[in-house]
Amino acid sequence: MIALLVLLSLLFLWGAVSDRLARWSVTAPIAFAGAGILLTGGDHPILTLDMETHTFQRGVELVLAVMLFTDATEARDYEWLEGSVGDIRLLGLALPASLVLAVLAGAVLFPGTSWWLLGVAALVVMPMDLAPIMMFLRDERVPLRVRAALNIEGGFNDGLISPLFVFCVANLVTAQGHSFGSLVLDAVKGAAYAVLAGTVVAFLAIGVVRRSLAAGWATAADLRLAGLALPVVAYAASVLLGGNGFVAAFVTGLWYARTAHSLGRHHLDLVHDATYLMTLAVWFTFGKLIADVFAEGVDLAFIGYALLALTVVRILPVLVSLIGTDFTWPERWASGWLGSRGVTSIVFAVLAYTQLNSQDAAFVVKAMSATVLLSIFLHGITVEPLARWFDRRARLVAAAEEGQPRIRPS
Repeated sequence: MIALLVLLSLLFLWGAVSDRLARWSVTAPIAFAGAGILLTGGDHPILTLDMETHTFQRGVELVLAVMLFTDATEARDYEWLEGSVGDIRLLGLALPASLVLAVLAGAVLFPGTSWWLLGVAALVVMPMDLAPIMMFLRDERVPLRVRAALNIEGGFNDGLISPLFVFCVANLVTAQGHSFGSLVLDAVKGAAYAVLAGTVVAFLAIGVVRRSLAAGWATAADLRLAGLALPVVAYAASVLLGGNGFVAAFVTGLWYARTAHSLGRHHLDLVHDATYLMTLAVWFTFGKLIADVFAEGVDLAFIGYALLALTVVRILPVLVSLIGTDFTWPERWASGWLGSRGVTSIVFAVLAYTQLNSQDAAFVVKAMSATVLLSIFLHGITVEPLARWFDRRARLVAAAEEGQPRIRPS
C-alpha cells in the first residue's frame, strides 16, 4: 500500500508541475528515473520492487504489447505525405546493419562473451524510442520528413525486433534442453500464430465497431475503451495459442489503424494516455535497475559500448541507407544522431532480467542502462540546438531563393 501511495503521489505531482519542470529540461524520463533511484536504491530502500515475480514479468509484457499496438496505429499519421520518407530503408537496411555492428562491437569490447548474449544485448540497446525527445517530433522547425522517418522507424523497429529478441533469449535459456532446430521451429510457429491471432482479433474488432456505429449502439467516444482493450485481447489470444503476444498486438494495431483514424483523431486518446502512464512506471523501474546495477561502480567497457551504440553503430548505417534519397546531408545526419533509446530498451532488458541467469542478466542490464542513460542526456541536450540550426538554415535558404539579403544566423 505504501508503494501504491508513493507512486500515485509522484504521478499527481508530476501532472501538476510537468510544464514548469520542462522549462528546466527536466523531462518525464529524468524525473521518474530519478525517483526510482532515490526510492528503491540503497541498503534500506523506501520502496522494494521485486522484478523476479511472475506477476511483474507479465505486467512488463503487457506494457510492451500496448506500446506496440500504439506504435502500429501511429504509423498512418504520415500516410498523406507523398512518396517515401526513408522509413523502408531505415527499417530494411539500417536496422539490420546496426544490429550486426552492435554484435561485432560487443565481441571486441567483451571478448569471450557468448554470441547469443551479444545478440540479446544488441537487440536490447538498438531499438529506437523517441520518449526522451518527444517534443522534437512536434517541433515544426525540424523538417517534416525527418520527424516522419524517425516516428515511423520508432514505431516499427520494436515490432520487428521482438520476435528476434524472444528467439535469442530462448537460445540462452538452455535448461529446457531444446535444440537449435526446435527453437527455430518454435519461433516460426509462434510468429505464425501471432499473425493469425492479431489478424482475427483486428478484423473481428473492426466488424463490431463498424456495426455498432451503423446501428447507433455507441458513439466514437464510447468506443475508446474498446480500443484500449484490443492490444491486451490480442496478446492474450496469441499466448493461449502458443504465439508471440507482442507480434499479435503489433499486427492488430496495423489492421485496426485505418478504422481507428476514420473514427476521429481522439479515438485512441485513451490508449495513448494509458501507454504514457505505463511508460512512466517503466522509467521508475529503470531507476531501480540503475541503483542495483551501478551500486558497485561503472565498468568503462559498458560506457564505450553505449557510446558506440549511440554513434557509429547507429549513424553509419543510417547515412549509407539514405544514399540516393531526397534527404539532404544535414537531414541524414539528424536522422542518424536522433536515434534515442528509452522505454523499449528498458522493457526488453527487464524481460531478459527475469528470464536469464544472474550473470547474463547483469550483462544485458548494464549494457542497456549505460546506453539509455547516455541517450537521455546526450539527445536531451542536443535536440533544441539542432532544431534552432534547422530553423536558421531554412531562413537562409528562403532568403537566398527570394533574392533578399542573407540573414545572419543569431
